[in-house]
Amino acid sequence: MPQVALLVIAKQPLAGRVKTRLTPPLHPAQAAELADAALRDTLDAVARTPAARRVLVFEGDAEAWRPDGFEVVAQRGDDLGERLQSAFEDIDGPALLVGMDTPQLTPLLLRDAAFAVADSRFDAVLGPTFDGGYWCVGFKGPVAGAFTGVTMSADDTCDRQRQRFAQLKLRVDERPLLRDVDTIADAERVAAAAPHTRFARTLASIR
Repeated sequence: MPQVALLVIAKQPLAGRVKTRLTPPLHPAQAAELADAALRDTLDAVARTPAARRVLVFEGDAEAWRPDGFEVVAQRGDDLGERLQSAFEDIDGPALLVGMDTPQLTPLLLRDAAFAVADSRFDAVLGPTFDGGYWCVGFKGPVAGAFTGVTMSADDTCDRQRQRFAQLKLRVDERPLLRDVDTIADAERVAAAAPHTRFARTLASIR
């Protein structure tokens, strides 16, 4: 297994602060409960994947979220692009970063992406999502300006990220297309595709 750190960037699942596009039809507390389940599923998948390090890059009360086998570091930066850049700088080595919006992640998906990070043929790894964003990004080390000019949380974020990598002359390996959870329709599709997850059980309990 390649010596690649696995990073999860996330914020504390608090009502009114996470998964706001699920409200309505869900109440803010229900949306936060789903976000909590998605984060725990993601951490479980990372925990079951061989890695040089496992790091939770967190916004919120770190003492309430300190999973066994994980380091916890605080997010740094004014926007998501700056926080992503800072996360890779803090690790300062081969790393793959994922978010908390794809609870269907599996150790196989993570392992294959980690191998791509370590592959000498590539400089960067990028995993697109159906909504125009991406579920993973990785490098062999910090890349200065990797996220400069990339508008986050937009329907063309992944395209802009590809363009930025092209400007930096990075050789990019693309991972499989996944669906992340933004709307209730997304949540239902992800739960149906991964019925074994805590996320699917939580959605079933509140619908």
